[in-house]
Amino acid sequence: MHTLEQLRAGQLAGLRRLKLSCGLTEFPYEIFDLADSLEILDLSGNALSTLPDDLPRLHKLRIIFCSDNLFTVLPAVLGSCAALEMIGFKANRIRHVPSAALPSRLRWLTLTDNAIETLPDELGKCSELQKLMLAGNCLDSLPATLANCHRLELVRIAANRFTALPDCLLSLPRLSWLAYAGNPFTEARELAALAGTGAAGVAWQRLELAQQLGEGASGVIYRARLDGVDDVAVKVFKGAMTSDGLPRSEMAACVGAGAHAGLIPILGTLAAHPQGALGLVMPLIDAAYRNLAGPPSLASCTRDVYADGARFAPAQALAIAHGIASAVCQLHAHGIVHGDLYAHNILHADNGACLLGDFGAASMFAPGSPQGEVLQGIEARAFGVLLGELIAHGATPVPALQAMLEACLQEEILRRPRFDAIERALRDMLPA
Repeated sequence: MHTLEQLRAGQLAGLRRLKLSCGLTEFPYEIFDLADSLEILDLSGNALSTLPDDLPRLHKLRIIFCSDNLFTVLPAVLGSCAALEMIGFKANRIRHVPSAALPSRLRWLTLTDNAIETLPDELGKCSELQKLMLAGNCLDSLPATLANCHRLELVRIAANRFTALPDCLLSLPRLSWLAYAGNPFTEARELAALAGTGAAGVAWQRLELAQQLGEGASGVIYRARLDGVDDVAVKVFKGAMTSDGLPRSEMAACVGAGAHAGLIPILGTLAAHPQGALGLVMPLIDAAYRNLAGPPSLASCTRDVYADGARFAPAQALAIAHGIASAVCQLHAHGIVHGDLYAHNILHADNGACLLGDFGAASMFAPGSPQGEVLQGIEARAFGVLLGELIAHGATPVPALQAMLEACLQEEILRRPRFDAIERALRDMLPA
């Protein structure tokens, strides 16, 4: 974090990344002193409602974040910033997105938690678009032109007003990660899951919280003691909206998934929290498990970041691939797509044992329906990306995984293998 005083004193000359969060109501014109170096500008957490018309003077600006401000319109001047490729205006009051606000090089657009009712047809002209985050708005349709965005890989439209899944998404050749829960057309299935026997409530009073174990975009995970006896993990959701959708939808998917060795078990949903917070109670995971990778960076956009030197022996890579395929097969059989099938949501041990977690982007579908077949094909592409990463970080080549990868990444969605077939094929590859 930088300060306005540092900026005004000229102490930030040559800076490539600037972050100011100090109650700003107007854009500080001293930022233009950084025009020859500034690439990333983060003005989140202020009280801004406009940007200056001469913003393009920041000719190297690639990324701008203005989340948690007071914008009601996405500033049209953004479209005139020649190098701009990433825009993040989460949690504002935006109702209108002008077509002029979309720069030609746009790769990543985040407008989560606003009040947007429509998007311009010109969005379909953003040929470089890879990531589109629209959860928590008032949308009931998407521009049909979005079908032209052939590089689009990740879409979040959860918690809007859709009465059906937009057709324009179902033919995108590279779409891999899709979240659409919390809309009118998913509500009945989510409520049914939450009313099932797997959603038994665990009263807050039965828990003794200990140390914090971790924190993500949607919630905080604590170690706790249940009934003074069992050590458990408790995930307490932060609020009514996450970057992927609604806590209620995540809970519905978790309890609706059923038990499987490759899924983190759910002991119950959190009940009677003093502030009414939602949450999940889970067993503690053995400390031998660790994240397979880190989440995507600003540079990698839709690709996970692995630790330097990460290497997987062939048997380990096969075990991870099979374990995750088996877990996803279970989800699909229960009418659930994970929506965020990434290495950073996988815990693994050295022997190849693994657990698939984080259901924040999970969504429900009707098993056996034509649309369900397409959704499973979309998730197969995400699995293909994961296989590619396991291969890239493999200690030695595994030709059978390469063949599976190619099948999962083919452009025709319905020609990609289903996870029951993937699981069987990978099981046959495992060492005896």
